[in-house]
Amino acid sequence: MQKINKLYPHVAAIFGFIIVSILYFYPVLQGKKIYQSDIVQYTGMAKELTDFRTQNKQETYWVNNAFGGMPTYQMGAKYPNDVIGAIDDMIRFLPRPADYLFLYFVSFYIMLLVLKIDPLKAFFGALAFGFSTYLIIILGVGHNAKAHAIAYMPLVVAGVLLVFKKQYWKGGLLTLLATALELNANHFQMTYYLLFLLLFVGVFYAYKFIKAKEYKELGKVALTFFVALIVALGVNATSLLATKEYAEFSTRSKSELKLDEIGKPKKDNSALSRSYITEYSYGIAESLNLIAPKLFGGGNNEKLGNNSSVYKYLESYGASPEEATFYTEGYGKTYWGNQPIVAAPAYIGAVVFFLFVLAMYHDKRKIKWVFFSGAVFSLLLSWGKNFAILTDFFIDYVPMYDKFRAVSSIQVLLELCMPAMAVMGLYSFFTTHTEKQWDSLKKAALTCLGLLVILFFAKGMFDFSGPIDKQLQIMFSQMEDKSFAPDFLNALREDRRTMYIADLLRSGFFITLAIVSLWLFIKNKMAQTTTVIFIGLLMVLDLFFIDKNYVSSQDFKSAREVDMPFEATTADNQILQDTTHYRVFEVEESLSNPRASYFHKSISGYSAVKPKRMQELFDYQIKNNNRQVLNMLNVKYLIQTDDKGQPFAVQNPQANGNAWFVSELKHVNSADEEMQLLSKLDTKNTAITQNEVSEKVGLPSKFYKDSLATIKLVKYASNKLKYASNNSKDGFAVFSEVYYKDGWKATIDGKNVPILKVNYTLRGLQVPAGKHTIEFVFDPEVVKTGSTIALISSIIMFVLLFVALYLNFNKKKTVHA
Repeated sequence: MQKINKLYPHVAAIFGFIIVSILYFYPVLQGKKIYQSDIVQYTGMAKELTDFRTQNKQETYWVNNAFGGMPTYQMGAKYPNDVIGAIDDMIRFLPRPADYLFLYFVSFYIMLLVLKIDPLKAFFGALAFGFSTYLIIILGVGHNAKAHAIAYMPLVVAGVLLVFKKQYWKGGLLTLLATALELNANHFQMTYYLLFLLLFVGVFYAYKFIKAKEYKELGKVALTFFVALIVALGVNATSLLATKEYAEFSTRSKSELKLDEIGKPKKDNSALSRSYITEYSYGIAESLNLIAPKLFGGGNNEKLGNNSSVYKYLESYGASPEEATFYTEGYGKTYWGNQPIVAAPAYIGAVVFFLFVLAMYHDKRKIKWVFFSGAVFSLLLSWGKNFAILTDFFIDYVPMYDKFRAVSSIQVLLELCMPAMAVMGLYSFFTTHTEKQWDSLKKAALTCLGLLVILFFAKGMFDFSGPIDKQLQIMFSQMEDKSFAPDFLNALREDRRTMYIADLLRSGFFITLAIVSLWLFIKNKMAQTTTVIFIGLLMVLDLFFIDKNYVSSQDFKSAREVDMPFEATTADNQILQDTTHYRVFEVEESLSNPRASYFHKSISGYSAVKPKRMQELFDYQIKNNNRQVLNMLNVKYLIQTDDKGQPFAVQNPQANGNAWFVSELKHVNSADEEMQLLSKLDTKNTAITQNEVSEKVGLPSKFYKDSLATIKLVKYASNKLKYASNNSKDGFAVFSEVYYKDGWKATIDGKNVPILKVNYTLRGLQVPAGKHTIEFVFDPEVVKTGSTIALISSIIMFVLLFVALYLNFNKKKTVHA
C-alpha cells in the first residue's frame, strides 16, 4: 500500500500531462493534423521515399526526386535493428504534435524529481517548461526534430545528475537510455548545445569530488558515463555513421572550390560562412522579450486591430474599412528587432522569471549556479554578431561550433535552465523560516518590478524603428502623396510603443499576483498547497495565453490537406504525360523549392543539408543561365510563370538524356578548373574529370564516338538503374545521375567496374565495345555495418537493464530478510 501511495502522485502527473497535451491540441481528437510549414516542405522532399515504401514494402536509401538525387539519411530513413527508435515510438504514443508536448512535460518532470522537487511543484514546473513560447512555436512551424531533441534534454540531465549523486546503476541506465533517445531524435545542433550544459554540470561535480579527495568515486562516475555513452552511440550507430558519411556530401562540409562565383579568391572557405552562421542573432536589448513578449513587437506576423494607430490613421486618410483592414494587416509590421524572421518571441514567462530571481536570492543549493551559468552562457552566445568577440572565439576555436547556423537557437539552454531554477526557488521558499522568506521575497520583488519600472521610463530611449521600415518607406514613397509614408510609419511606431507599454504592464500584473500570493502565505492567509497551485496556474496561464497567439486550433487542417499539401497545376499535369525519365526545374531564385519534388524528379528541394555540389552548380552555373549544365542534368522541362503568375511548362529539347557517350575527356588539376570549364563546355561531346581520378584508372583523353552508339535506360527504381549500351569501340559514358562515392556499385554484364566522378557532380564509366548491360545499385555498407553494431548494442543495453533489476531485487530481498 505504501508503494502505491508513493506512485500515486506520479501516475496522476502523467495522466495530467496526457490530458493537458491533448486539450491544448484538441483538434487531433477530431482527426485533424497540424499544418506545419517545414513538414509541408519535407513531404515534398520525401514523396519518392514514401511511395517506394508503400509500393515495395521495403526501404530505399536513395531518391532521385530532390536535388538530382541524394541519400535518404536525413529524410527519416528507417534502418534495420532500430530498437531505440521503437522505444521512442512507444513513448510518443499520442497524436502529433501532442506527443512532443507530452514529452516536454514528462522529461522535465523527471529532472525536477531528481532535483528533489516534490511532485506538485514538479508538475507545474514541467507545464511551465513545456509551454515556453519557443518550444510551442517550433511545433507550429514543424521543427519536429528540434522539438524531439529538446524534449529529451532534461532527461539526459536527470541521468547525469543521478550518476554524480553516486546512484550508478539507476543514473547510468537513465543516462544511457536518455542519451540514446536524444541521439535518435537526430538534431545534432540541439544535442551539441546540450553538451555545453553537461560540461557545466561535470565541472561542478568534478570539483566537489576532487575537493573531497573522492578519486575512486570520480573514477566510477567516469566509467559509468563511458559505458552509457558507448552503448547509446552503438544503438544509434546506423544513423550516426550514415550522417557522418553524408556530411561530406552536404553543404555542411568545406568546399573544394577556392574561387567564388566571379573567379576571385574566397575570403571565407569554411563550410558555413560567418554571416550565414550569425544571420539569426538575438538582439541584446531584444533579450528582454524573455520576460515581456512583445517589447520588440512580437513576431513578424502580428496582427494590428481596428483600434490600432495605423488603422485610425488610414481611416482619417479616407480609406474604406476594407482598405484600412487590408493595409493594417498587410503592412502594419510590428516587429522592430534585427532578426530576419521571428515567428514568435522566445518568452519564458514573467512568473518564471520572478521565481528564477527568487531562487538566486533564496535557494542555498550550489547546483543552482550550474543552471544559472547555463542560462547566462546561452544568452550571451545567442547574441551572435551582436556580441562578436565571444561568437568569433567560438566559431574559430570551439570544435564543431561553425557547423551550425541560427546561433539564437542556443537559447534552448536558457529555456531549460531558468524554469528549473524557478521551481527550485519555489520549492526552497517553503522550506525556510518566515524571516528569510520575507527577505528573499522583498529582494526578488524589488528586482523584478524595479526592472519593469526602469524599462517603462526608458521607453524614450527607443525610436521603435526597425529594418522593415526602410522597405515600407521605399514602397510608399512611390505614391503621389509624399506625406503618406512618414505618417504611416509614425502611426506604426506608435503602435509598437503601445505594445511595449502594454506588455510591461502585463508582466508586472502577473509578477505582482505571484508576489501577493507568497506574501499571503507568509501571513498565514493561504495554505502552502493552495499557494503552489495558484502560482503554478499563474505560470501556465501566463504562457498559455501568449502561446495561443502563435499556435492554436486554427493551425489544424483535415488530414488530407496535410498529407497531400500540393495540388498539381496544369503545367505539372502536362509534364506528367511524359512517361520517360527526366528532370524538372521550377525556375526560381534558389534551389529551395520542394513543390516540384512532390510531382517530378527535380533538381531543387528543401533541406538544411542539401547536396553541396548541386548548390554550387546552381550558384556558379545555373543562376548564370548555363543551359549546358541543365542539359547534362537531363532537365527536360522547366516550369516558369506568366505575367499573371500562372505556371506553364517549357520543354528543353537539348536535354542530354539519361546517359550518352562522349568523344573527349578534359583532365584538370582542381575543382576550380573543373567549375570554370563547365561554363563553356559542350556537355554532349565532352566531359571533365580531375587528374587524381583519371590517373587511378589510366583514362585517355580521346574516345571514338560512333554516331550509331546508344546507351538507354531500360529499367528504373530509386536505388537501381539498368541500362543497355551498344558501341562499336571502347567508349566513355556519362550518366545524368549524381555521383556519391559511398554505396553505389556499378556492374557491366555483372562485373564490378569503378564509378568515376565527371562534370563536377555526375557519374562516368568506361564501357567496352559491343552490347552490354550496365547496372547501378545503391547498397550502402554503412547501413549494414551500423545495423550490426546497433543490434549488438541493443542486446548489451537490455542485459545491463536486467542486471540492474536483478541487483535491485536482491538488495530489497536482503533488506527484508
